[in-house]
Amino acid sequence: MDNNEVAQAAAPSRGARVSRIAGTWFPVIVLAAGVVAVAAPAPFLTVAPFINPLLMVIMLGMGMTLRGADFAVVARRPIPLLIGVLAQFIIMPLAALLLVTVFNLESAIAVGVILVAAAPGGTASNVIVYLAKGDVALSVAMTSVSTLVAPILTPLIVLWIAGSYLEVDTLGMFVSIVQIVIIPIVAGVLLRRLLPGLVGRVIDWMPLVSVLVITLVILAVVAGSAETILTSGLVVAGLVVALNGLGLLLGYFAARVAGLDEAARRAVTFEVGMQNSGLAAGLARTHFSPEAALPAALFSVWHNVTGAALASFWSRRPPRSRAEAPRRESGSKT
Repeated sequence: MDNNEVAQAAAPSRGARVSRIAGTWFPVIVLAAGVVAVAAPAPFLTVAPFINPLLMVIMLGMGMTLRGADFAVVARRPIPLLIGVLAQFIIMPLAALLLVTVFNLESAIAVGVILVAAAPGGTASNVIVYLAKGDVALSVAMTSVSTLVAPILTPLIVLWIAGSYLEVDTLGMFVSIVQIVIIPIVAGVLLRRLLPGLVGRVIDWMPLVSVLVITLVILAVVAGSAETILTSGLVVAGLVVALNGLGLLLGYFAARVAGLDEAARRAVTFEVGMQNSGLAAGLARTHFSPEAALPAALFSVWHNVTGAALASFWSRRPPRSRAEAPRRESGSKT
């Protein structure tokens, strides 16, 4: 094989290149989608009945990216993973409880904030962790585990906090999460195992598909809540900004107190602060009301903006691992 052939083999595929561009512009895309849906909601209301199937497409893509090595992280590094998942399902719900207690919110908005906080980590966090030079393997493992335990924990957390606001159908929510999340992920894993050639041809395009699907979900959810956004959008936006900020800040603090290295701290930060808000929006529309999906819609936009900004900051400051520090210090003395 000559040098040209080696270069072509090593070069990313067209799907990977297009997906990378879409990922880079993702915050701008979702922000523009939110503005368009508020300004002209009518065309996107027809997408609302397809929100859950669209979310299943994203979860199918996630399942197709999972490998045995991703699950092996659970066995090799159980403590950082456990710390991250516990932080995910403790910090965000407590932050939501604080916010809905302090502010006098109508029931639908309060439940929407709680749903966002009780959702598992978002898949976009894996890309953000990669850009931030964090521990990507830990991030993928945290997203996978938090997603797999979500059918149990998310309904229970919502019942605990939101039960005083509205009636919560925990069994129905459990079934919805299994349908939207678990079944597509399992199907994706099986497809990768049974049809590796087919998956290999489409896998590089899946990030682009995810961007397009998430954008459609945001268009539909924001369009359904456009009137509420115009009347109380600033209040909800403030709550979303506060929830996301608390998640990022306390996620990093929890990982630091637990003694994790810098790369792992960055992974935990984004896993805690970036939620699967698409799932929260789907659950809100299915089990509550379109208004309850508003916090999830705004969170979908905002957490990608703050995640991309923080990743850009950290990308210029590569973390020093504990193993590297002594070598660097010894090298500086020579």
